[in-house]
Amino acid sequence: MRELDVRPILEAGGEPFEKIMGFVEALAPGEGFRLWATFKPEPLLAVLAKKGYSGVAQEMRDGNWAVDFTPLE
Repeated sequence: MRELDVRPILEAGGEPFEKIMGFVEALAPGEGFRLWATFKPEPLLAVLAKKGYSGVAQEMRDGNWAVDFTPLE
């Protein structure tokens, strides 16, 4: 599973949305990925659900979040 870590962008006060969407567009058909973030990305879960991904978020011990996105088909 491919991974995308946007924690450095978020910690620097940036907005990683464009980077995430570019990453998603570059995935092969049927490919999922894991996103690393500093918070549970509720809005992103909704956006990617509309694009056909199921997202499962899990908070890590250090307070960061791992979100596994899997294509629905």
